[in-house]
Amino acid sequence: MTCLKREIALPTRIGVGGLDHNPFEAMKPRAPRAVPAEAKNGGRVKAANVPPEGVYLPNNNRLAPHMRSPDYVQMSTAAAITLGVMPGRMHRCGCTRCLNLLLTYPEGCRANCAYCGLARHREAERDYADRNFIRVDWPAVPMGEIVARVAADGGNTPFHRMCISMITHPRSDADTVTVLKTWTSRIDPATVPVSILSNPTTMSAADVRQLKDLGADIFTVALDAATPEIFDRTRGKGVDSPHSWAKYWEVLDIARDVFGPQKFGAHIIVGMGETEYDVLMLVQRLVDMGGHSHMFCFFPEKGSLMDHLPATPRDQWRRVQLARYLIDYAQVRVEHMRFDEAGRVVDFGIPKAELDSIIDKGIAFRTSGCPGKIQEDISACDRPYGDSPPSNIASYPFQPAAADLRKIRHQLGMEKASDPYRESEELEELG
Repeated sequence: MTCLKREIALPTRIGVGGLDHNPFEAMKPRAPRAVPAEAKNGGRVKAANVPPEGVYLPNNNRLAPHMRSPDYVQMSTAAAITLGVMPGRMHRCGCTRCLNLLLTYPEGCRANCAYCGLARHREAERDYADRNFIRVDWPAVPMGEIVARVAADGGNTPFHRMCISMITHPRSDADTVTVLKTWTSRIDPATVPVSILSNPTTMSAADVRQLKDLGADIFTVALDAATPEIFDRTRGKGVDSPHSWAKYWEVLDIARDVFGPQKFGAHIIVGMGETEYDVLMLVQRLVDMGGHSHMFCFFPEKGSLMDHLPATPRDQWRRVQLARYLIDYAQVRVEHMRFDEAGRVVDFGIPKAELDSIIDKGIAFRTSGCPGKIQEDISACDRPYGDSPPSNIASYPFQPAAADLRKIRHQLGMEKASDPYRESEELEELG
């Protein structure tokens, strides 16, 4: 890491506490509350044994029914709106191009990741089917109904991709196979490719190979933490959770060999205590393996063990978004970049004119994820407002407009001449 004087101008007003990043020492999860015995392992739901009746909308003021995968899966709010199983609109975008499906059980996810709304410790307050995840509710829908609706649309489906998200549960591996078979029995993977968001903790090489053989197109690992220390603190022993950094990398290596170049990748959450250098070295490692990175901006998920902590400052997030795009899609390497003593990017490693052109295209600041049918660097998985409110967008689920790009440049400290954001800051200071 090269240290030097900062070359990127910082905005006048930066993050919480005067910082433009979330330091490791400040991002410590709180301790969970004890779970009553009757609530453990989905006890309330199983004891009541309420039968499911079609679509279940979370928080509808009655006990969650006894739903299980593979017969039922949950889906993101945006996917449910797009599929037509619930009403609604998304701010400035036509919902989503990715059908995100989540395995579901009364016992819920048996992991306890500190930043996640699905974590095991929430048994004390909320049944699994009612828990929020990446800021939204996840309605539960019969898998047969989902397949029937998508199959009826044929080639006119609005979805560019389907993703099966596994959770930490004894049935997760087997039920993922069943859900995948149910999908491919009626929907050609060439029409709607399938991604797997895996649970490495329970998987073997044979499991990974089977999913590929059954038609899965891309395999991803939610590494989330950018360093082993943050991983252990947020989703390993530090929060009494079963995941390990070594096992996740073991399965990622298997996926590389099974799925091949550009058909595997990892999720990374920015702003949980790592430096920009840390996360970009991880991005480079994935590229060198032949894989890709999917970025999330840390947002304090309601009900999680990190819901008291600050979201990622926008200047930190924008620098990492831009640098990650350059590494993934513009053949820039992390060693071409320069960093200051705090690990912040101060030089992106390409001439200013080229950098300006990439910023102005806006794609670097869109949601990153598995590709869709538009172009390689535009994700099908646009996750509308999964990591920010619409009032302060982190990952744009649509093409940023001119006003959005001016705001992004302001957040980067790279405004153009006569930028209205810069002018308003200067006038405020003079006043």
